[in-house]
Amino acid sequence: MPSRIATKLVKAAKILNIPIYATTQNASRLGATVSELTSLLSDTQNVEFDKTAFSMMVPDLTAALTKQASSSPAETGKPHTPVSVILVGIETHICVTQTALDLLSMGNRVYVLADGVSSCNEGERPVALARLAREGAVVTTSESLLFELVGDAGSKDFKAISGLVKETKDETKRAVETFCKL
Repeated sequence: MPSRIATKLVKAAKILNIPIYATTQNASRLGATVSELTSLLSDTQNVEFDKTAFSMMVPDLTAALTKQASSSPAETGKPHTPVSVILVGIETHICVTQTALDLLSMGNRVYVLADGVSSCNEGERPVALARLAREGAVVTTSESLLFELVGDAGSKDFKAISGLVKETKDETKRAVETFCKL
C-alpha cells in the first residue's frame, strides 16, 4: 500500500510542480524502485540516486536540495535555505528515520506520511513515527498534506488534486486503516 500512496504523491507532485527525488537502497543487491513508480519517475525533471547509506542524504542529493533551495530568487545568496520535504518509503525505522533526522538537522521542514511509510516489522513503525514527531517532523497523512499544499478550493490545482484524491480514495482508506491505528 505505501507504494500506492507514493504513486499518488508522485502524481500530485507533478500537478503541483514539486521536485521529486527518489533513492534506492543498494539496487544491485536489493532491487530497483518498484515498477509502478519507475514509469512515473522516467521524465528528466525527476532525480533518482542509488545509495548504500541508510539516509537519503547522500552528497549528490544534498547538493541537489541545496541547489534547489538556492535557485529561488528570494533565497539566492544564503548558504542553506531550508526546504520542505515530504517523505514516503519503506523501512520507517531505518531509512525514513535517518533521512528525516538528517533533514531536520539541516534545518528543513520534514513531513512524514504515516500512510506512505512501512516496515518489515510492524511494531517498528509507530515507535519510529513517535520519535520523528518528537524530533520535529510533521507526521500526517497523504490526503491531509495534499489539501494543505493546495490550501484553497479556489486554487488552480484544486480540481486536479481533488480528482487524484477521489481516484485513490479506496487505497488511501486501506492504507490509513492499516498503518494509522491509534
